[in-house]
Amino acid sequence: MTEICQVGDQQAAESLREVVEAIYRAESRRVLATLIRLLGDFDLAEEALHDAFRAALEQWPQEGMPANPRAWLVSTGRFKAIDGLRKRARFHPLDPVAEQVEAIAADAPAWSHEEDIEDDRLRLIFTCCHPALPPDAQVALTLREVCGLATEAIAHAFLVPAPTLAQRIVRAKAKIRNARIPYQVPERAELPERLASVLRVIYLVFNEGYAASAGACLMRPDLTGEAIRLGRLLVELLPEPEAAGLLGLMLLHESRRAARVSRSGDLILLEDQDRSLWNQAQIAEGVALVRQALASRRFGPYTLQAAIAAVHAEAPDAAATDWAQIVGLYDVLARVEPSPVVELNRAVAVAMRDGPEAGLALIDGIVARGDLTDYPLAHAARAELCRRAGRAAEARAAYERALALTRQEPQRRFLERRLAELRN
Repeated sequence: MTEICQVGDQQAAESLREVVEAIYRAESRRVLATLIRLLGDFDLAEEALHDAFRAALEQWPQEGMPANPRAWLVSTGRFKAIDGLRKRARFHPLDPVAEQVEAIAADAPAWSHEEDIEDDRLRLIFTCCHPALPPDAQVALTLREVCGLATEAIAHAFLVPAPTLAQRIVRAKAKIRNARIPYQVPERAELPERLASVLRVIYLVFNEGYAASAGACLMRPDLTGEAIRLGRLLVELLPEPEAAGLLGLMLLHESRRAARVSRSGDLILLEDQDRSLWNQAQIAEGVALVRQALASRRFGPYTLQAAIAAVHAEAPDAAATDWAQIVGLYDVLARVEPSPVVELNRAVAVAMRDGPEAGLALIDGIVARGDLTDYPLAHAARAELCRRAGRAAEARAAYERALALTRQEPQRRFLERRLAELRN
């Protein structure tokens, strides 16, 4: 009987641990954002977050899980931080961090307002995107602190070494602390100048969820969902055309999520997707937002990308895609925001309109300049066009180069299948 009870206790403990881990995945970034607001320090809030989840693992088995786990975690983390600061103050009375303890303790009701907790991530984004920080540091810090992306994943998105990215984050935190950058959404008069960085952050968050930089899954719906939620909040707060364009872009891409992978988790190319699985409500909302932004005549690169996505979304099948219109939109995008990746995407569109050799000539020119040398999608695109052009040896070499650079498992399996087909 004792052994049966022990087994039951172990199973209950394991089950609770799984629940806590699920809550951590779903809520930890929201809890952290609120703790940063309450404590006024990134590192202190990070420590408080881990203390709160450690306390949950210790207390919930005896006391039961609270009705509102997020509020419990915020409250517990806050009190753990206050206790830690008070202990530090006793031993180090001149410690400048310890001086804030009584102000934090006096702000007791602040954590309890649900609407404040819900808005904290938007406040945190604007804090991380403050103009006092360099643009790359703004994005890196927000991706790390708001969304919890690993430093390595953010470095991959930036195409920079991980240690370089880590130093940017450390310096950005120090700047916020030393300059006493306020934790708040700016006044309306200040919002337009801050919008570009915030849009870029949301865009990169969505991209990491739409096509994860590494790991076993192609997509991370938690990140795409969070980016869309933040995009909606931003449109409500500041209904600017580019904010609407970015939201439309995200919705149009997200509408294809159910069709992008097979049941076994393998990548399905756009031209092979079952379009009956596309989310028509998201497409309708996305197209409406694109038209609204275009009608303003004050649109930018996100709206243009959304317009391209809308052309794909409105095509009844792959053969009906208006590639001439897509190339024209890429021409405009290349003038508004020139970049090697835009050139690459335009080259693929040209290949679909004029044939693979036309696209290959453009891609070879990009690669010859030294751009996108370590960008796996550039080599994958070149491999695909070589395959279609019947240049099998070049296709194999390009697929192998893309495979060597790819850290995302569904993409790796796709490239391996293509190589196997060429060998056979």
